[in-house]
Amino acid sequence: MTTITAGQVKDLRERTGAGMMDCKKALEETSGNFELAIEWLQKKQLASVGKKAGRIAAEGIVASYLHQGGRIGVLVEINCETDFVARNEAFLAFAKDIAMHIAASNPLVVRSEELPPELIEKQREIFQAQAVNEGKPENIAKNIVIGRLKKWQGESCLVDQPFVKDPDKTVSQLVAELTTKIGEKVSIRRFTRYEVGEGIEKKQDDFAAEVARQVAG
Repeated sequence: MTTITAGQVKDLRERTGAGMMDCKKALEETSGNFELAIEWLQKKQLASVGKKAGRIAAEGIVASYLHQGGRIGVLVEINCETDFVARNEAFLAFAKDIAMHIAASNPLVVRSEELPPELIEKQREIFQAQAVNEGKPENIAKNIVIGRLKKWQGESCLVDQPFVKDPDKTVSQLVAELTTKIGEKVSIRRFTRYEVGEGIEKKQDDFAAEVARQVAG
């Protein structure tokens, strides 16, 4: 049997956030293979999260984040099951990280089922027109549209986006890891992202016209 050192367990714990005993077990089950141990823990975490999925998470906090001197602001509601966990250091750090991620990545919704059907159809039409303009045969164009639509949905949904501070993990994987770590269901409920000037039609100066006026004057 492969001997597992305390240093290996510590490294795996720092990488995954899993408990010491789980990390030791993962390394033992995978003969000390670090990457396989991570995969083992991820499967265990998903199973643990699945058991907690039906629980009610009505506690939590509203976290905020300001970026670029106040030009971008985010409010996000993160839920857990108890007020005790809502004050937990790891939970608070997670909420702050998610608010920062939203400021940087600008998702449209939290999860895919929240995307409006009309918006999905509009994107499908855009990708279809692109494929036609690229001269793709109809059978190939269909698969291209499906692939691009899937990629767009992944980029638009918060939980499917790669986390800005660790692109090897998605936001949903972070939720699963925190759920396992604190032993309670964790859920990102909703968010609002503000950007200065967003949605306001800005005046576009016609430089050529301005020069012409100066010459004529």
